[in-house]
Amino acid sequence: MQQAICGYHLDEEAHWVAELSCGHFQHVRHDPPWQMRPWVLTTAGRNTMLGHKLNCIKCDEGAPKDQL
Repeated sequence: MQQAICGYHLDEEAHWVAELSCGHFQHVRHDPPWQMRPWVLTTAGRNTMLGHKLNCIKCDEGAPKDQL
């Protein structure tokens, strides 16, 4: 299910995590060559992706909302 990014936070290992409109969290790492997300490296880049939709597998599985 597609859900919009509405915010971000860093996890305990300093990796960026997208907060989705459904209440689930999803890591958004820039880890070349496997994951190319250079936008996650800067505040401006992350801000440009607010509202962008990501596929939320947790929604598909009916998982409860994540908590900080």
